[in-house]
Amino acid sequence: MSTNTMNPNKALWEKGDFTRIAQSMRESGEALVRDLGITAEMRVLDVGCGDGTTAVPAAQLAASVLGVDIASNLVAAGNERAKQLGLDNRPLQEGDASDLHQLGDAQFDLVVSIFGAMFAPRPFDVAKELVRVTRPGGRIVMGNWIPGDPTLVAQILRISSSYSPPPPEGFVSPMTWGVEDDVLERFTSAGVARENLSFQRDTYTFNFPGTPSELVGEFKTYYGPTMNAFEAASADGREAELQAELEALFNEQNTSDRATSIPATFLRVTVQR
Repeated sequence: MSTNTMNPNKALWEKGDFTRIAQSMRESGEALVRDLGITAEMRVLDVGCGDGTTAVPAAQLAASVLGVDIASNLVAAGNERAKQLGLDNRPLQEGDASDLHQLGDAQFDLVVSIFGAMFAPRPFDVAKELVRVTRPGGRIVMGNWIPGDPTLVAQILRISSSYSPPPPEGFVSPMTWGVEDDVLERFTSAGVARENLSFQRDTYTFNFPGTPSELVGEFKTYYGPTMNAFEAASADGREAELQAELEALFNEQNTSDRATSIPATFLRVTVQR
């Protein structure tokens, strides 16, 4: 049995090439990192780091940065980017947000997960692991998409799921990480005091040099959840319908005349240890 068969989450994120989507996320990733107050002496962990959209700029600020992601192709791409930028260390390695067994307790001053750990299964285990590896006095910062939000990514995932087969029994939607009460329950069960959690709405902008329809093409070809939706829609003879629905969404939300710039709202979670 292959690893991908055993771990559907790994298979989802190794499908296609998320690096192609991440190109449109670089500017917002760098801006978010600048806002985190990272200093040279801090030890930083980025969980579900993809190809380093936040881990790589963090590694340019802090002496010690580690990025962990379940997709081996994204880890390799991120380490190649770090090398091209002249970073000495290869800051990314393979790992699972719901089981960070390779990392010791209380190792990191700042643990970041921007649209990463939210997609891991077993959310209570994820919260427990994020808390475990953060030192007392340290911080956890998560960026999570919000269910039902009218902006881009929540709508992509909503539309994609409406064309896809129902999830397996016991599946917990990643979007529950965008619900404050669910996040509170997970972190308080991991031993964090309720008053040490805070929430704010924040914005992440997707910038792409082509048209909104061309950006839909990138999601269709390279983004696991959308690829799965198109496969299911194609089997039902509904591929054109899905394409039209996504193109309407992207065109409607685009704020640029010359290219594509689409803001998306997310929930920013801060946990003080």
